[in-house]
Amino acid sequence: MYAVFKRELFSLLNSLMAYITIGVFLLAMGLLLWVFPESSILDYGYAELNGFFSLAPFLFMFLIPAITMRSFAEERREGTYVLLATRPLTEWQIIMGKYFACLLLVCFALLPTLVYVYVLNQLALPKGNVDMGAIIGSYLGLLLLGASFVAIGIFASSVTRNQVIAFAVAVFICFIAYSGLDAVSQIFTWSAAESFLLAFSVNTHYQSISRGVLDTRDLIYFFSFILIFNGVSRLVLGGRKW
Repeated sequence: MYAVFKRELFSLLNSLMAYITIGVFLLAMGLLLWVFPESSILDYGYAELNGFFSLAPFLFMFLIPAITMRSFAEERREGTYVLLATRPLTEWQIIMGKYFACLLLVCFALLPTLVYVYVLNQLALPKGNVDMGAIIGSYLGLLLLGASFVAIGIFASSVTRNQVIAFAVAVFICFIAYSGLDAVSQIFTWSAAESFLLAFSVNTHYQSISRGVLDTRDLIYFFSFILIFNGVSRLVLGGRKW
């Protein structure tokens, strides 16, 4: 698995697309948090990063599919997956190697945003008057959300050899998982169907962790979500003649 992980990571780092995608993500987030009046922390007047953690999932819907879209789609298009499959590697090792490489790149994209925490800490009155527990919980929730979106992206890339289609499918599934179920649940207000749909909504569990309370039910949900999508990717790869 390490060989696949290293190969995929180096491939991503040598791709201009990865740098452009991460650069656009950081630029968009910086403008939304510090420049645009409607969402600026400076105009908001409170030492918190709620705006960042509310906006980041929607940017993740485009950032992560752009990173993962080439994982298997490019292998299929160029016919290199056959060479990869002939090596002494299981399909799980191939999937997880690519999965962790993409996830690490998402972590690289988040790393510069820690500057926001430092700046906020300096701007607070008195200095340091920041709810670090909520911020740490929100970052953990964002990492789990990113890990879930990476699993979706890997799955989308495994079903087609066209990177654009893989990107579009991943964006659509990410949107449905994060916002779609919440929207549909509003149709069944005050009914068991609403509670059922919200229980399967990624947003519900993300918001729960973002409050700074670590609930094992939320962790089980995210790990199960990741396992299911990677498992479906395994079924797709195992049942396809490349």
